[in-house]
Amino acid sequence: MTNEYEKDEGGSSFVMGLLTGTVLGAGLGILFAPKTGSEMRGHLSEGANTVSRTASEGYRRAADAASSIAEKGRGLYGRARDAVARGTEEVKRYRSRTAGNVSEPRTESASGSGPDEASGVRQ
Repeated sequence: MTNEYEKDEGGSSFVMGLLTGTVLGAGLGILFAPKTGSEMRGHLSEGANTVSRTASEGYRRAADAASSIAEKGRGLYGRARDAVARGTEEVKRYRSRTAGNVSEPRTESASGSGPDEASGVRQ
């Protein structure tokens, strides 16, 4: 009969145990280091301040980047809107110019006989 440790062939349990032990050991080492309480609190406070500054700076950079991207998007939207409006006006002008010149569309037979075949030219 095999136990559950022998079934785990990937070694992930060992790695998780190693990481857990490392984190716990580092935490206990900090707590039991030969420092006075005020030194330890100062050290922890400095670390917390550093993390806070880093997070604030990251947030500011992300907000700036998002603002820049939004501004570019507004500019692209405005240019696209203007291009569509110009295209619409061009279609309206074209339609009004060609409204009197409408003729029956030419149809070709299903066999593909078009103007070339009618004149006897084969391609």
